[in-house]
Amino acid sequence: MLLRSHAPYTLNIILNTLQRHRQSTTTNNITIHRRPRRSHQDLENRGPRSILQRNPNTSCRHRRLRMSPSSTTSHPTPAHSKTNKTTIIKVSIQFGAFNFARRFFETRNLATLPSPLPRALSTSPLTPAPQPLSYTQYYLSGAFAGLTNSVLSGPIEHIRIRLQTQPHASHASARLYAGPLDCIRTLTAKGALYRGQAVTLLREAQAYGVWFLTYEVLMGWDVRRRGLASRKDVEAWRLAAYGGLAGEALWLASYPFDVVKSKMQTDGLSSRAGEAASVGKEATAAGAVAAKDYGVRRYATMRDCFAQTYRQEGLGGFWRGIGPTLLRAMPVSAATFAV
Repeated sequence: MLLRSHAPYTLNIILNTLQRHRQSTTTNNITIHRRPRRSHQDLENRGPRSILQRNPNTSCRHRRLRMSPSSTTSHPTPAHSKTNKTTIIKVSIQFGAFNFARRFFETRNLATLPSPLPRALSTSPLTPAPQPLSYTQYYLSGAFAGLTNSVLSGPIEHIRIRLQTQPHASHASARLYAGPLDCIRTLTAKGALYRGQAVTLLREAQAYGVWFLTYEVLMGWDVRRRGLASRKDVEAWRLAAYGGLAGEALWLASYPFDVVKSKMQTDGLSSRAGEAASVGKEATAAGAVAAKDYGVRRYATMRDCFAQTYRQEGLGGFWRGIGPTLLRAMPVSAATFAV
C-alpha cells in the first residue's frame, strides 16, 4: 500500500532526472546546456521565435527600455546649453518659426503641382517629395521667424539697454533701476516697455530674412558646385563658414534699424522738462534725499528718430559701431548653424 501510494511521486522524480540528463547530452560533438525550466522538447518544437518571446531580455526594444540612465546621459553637454537661457529661448523661437513657415511653403508648392505627379517628384505613389522653396520664400520664412522673435526680443533688449546705460553708482538706491524687475515696473508704469517696437519689427524681419536666405543660397551653391548627393554631405567647417557669412549679411542689411532702435530705447522717459525729475524720492547711502532723473524724451516716433539722426549725423550716423558688431557676428552666427 505504501509503495502503491507513492508510486506516482517516485515516477515523477525518475522522469525529471532523465529529463535533466537529456538536456546535457551531446549532439554533433557540441554540448547543449539548457535551463532546467525549459525542456529539450519545448525548445525543439517551438523554434527560435518562441524562445525570443519567452525570454523578453533578448528583445532589442526591451534592452532599450532597460538601458541605465547613465548610458543615455553620458554624452558631453553642448556648449550652447551653458549660455544665457534667454538666448537659447530666442534661438529656439527663431528656428521653430522658420521651420513652420518653410513647411507651409512646401505644402503650398506641392498643391500647385499637376496631378498625377511625375515620377521625379514623387518618393512613392502616395507620398510626393517635399518641394524646394524659392529664394523669395526663404526670405519670407526668415522674416516670419524674425517677427515672431520680436515679441520677445523687443522688451528684453529694451530692459537690457536701460540697465547697461544707466548712470553707475556705488549704492543701489542712487541708480535709476535697482534691477531687471524694477526696470520692468518703471517702464510699465510710464507706458514705455514696448518703446521702439515698430522699428524692432522692421529690424527683425529684415535681419532674419536675409540671415536664412544667405545661408540657404550658400548651401545650395556648394551642393550644386561639388555635385553632392544632399546637404548632409557638407562638412561641419563649411556649415560654420556659411553661417558666419550669413551673420555678416544679417547686420549689414539691418544695422540702420538697430541704430534707431537703440536710440529710441535709451531716450528719456519724460515727455516734458518739468517731469524729468521723478517725484519719487529715494534715500541715498548718506541719508540725503535725491530724485531720479529719467531724462527728457527727444524722439517722438521712429520716423522722427530717423529724421533727426540724418540731419545731425548724416548717413554715417546709421553705421556707427558697425565694425565691432561684425567682428562679434561672425563667430556667434557660425556657432549657431554648426552646433
